[in-house]
Amino acid sequence: MTKTIITVATTGAWPKKENNPNVPMTPAEISEDVYACWKAGAAVAHLHMRDDDGNGTMSADKFRQTVELLHQNHPDCDIILNMTTSGDLNATDETRQIHLKELRPEMGSYDCGSMNWLHSSLFLNHPKFLEELGANMQAWGVKPEIEAFDPGMIANAAYYLKKGVLKAPLHFQFCMGCANGIPGSMKNLVFMKETMEQLCPGSTWSCFGVGHSAMEMLYGAIALGGHVRVGMEDNVMYAKGQLASSNAQFVERAVRVSQEFGREIATPSEARDILGLKK
Repeated sequence: MTKTIITVATTGAWPKKENNPNVPMTPAEISEDVYACWKAGAAVAHLHMRDDDGNGTMSADKFRQTVELLHQNHPDCDIILNMTTSGDLNATDETRQIHLKELRPEMGSYDCGSMNWLHSSLFLNHPKFLEELGANMQAWGVKPEIEAFDPGMIANAAYYLKKGVLKAPLHFQFCMGCANGIPGSMKNLVFMKETMEQLCPGSTWSCFGVGHSAMEMLYGAIALGGHVRVGMEDNVMYAKGQLASSNAQFVERAVRVSQEFGREIATPSEARDILGLKK
């Protein structure tokens, strides 16, 4: 059975310190948090940045500071960096890509469709933007992580694959339980997996569950042979009534669950082989 790749999503565009004081916010905090998660077993770090007021930002300077601090302070850390392209709903098509062009991370998020967001705003990913982003990622050597919030986004990915905007093998992140997206349940996870296998055969996949669906999606993904994402971007609570003490705490649990199931944890090097990355 394929080893489990653990992705840690440390920060997100939400939450803030008042939601959980342990959320890393600054480049220094995020870089140290990523290192701790790597030591705990994470092979991939999904990065978001915050501005000085704690709001989500696509600042290339913040991404650069974080990467430089990580490499300067922890040169042994070989974790795969996966940078968001959707950390600020007010960002432009250009500012959503500048950091990818300048820093050339191994992976970047590719949100394969538009949706209502948290019952309050619009998360727009126009077809023109997705075609431009896909072409640029190929040119810059950045592998897309296709974030799918519903099965229609898997169909979109199949279309862009056929058109040449995306290149096989694809890697999906099933985003389960987000408001206005597909609810997080085993039945829905199996449906997402089967839809991907039908439309985009040969793809790899990971998933996470938001809020109360987190544990079901963690166990379900491991049981179904997928990979997992954990971290405070998706949940600030480690258990009911218990704030997470760190992102590493989530990683350590994912390691235990996977090992109890009989699946070993992928190192960053092994994850690169599974995902078809070149290092």
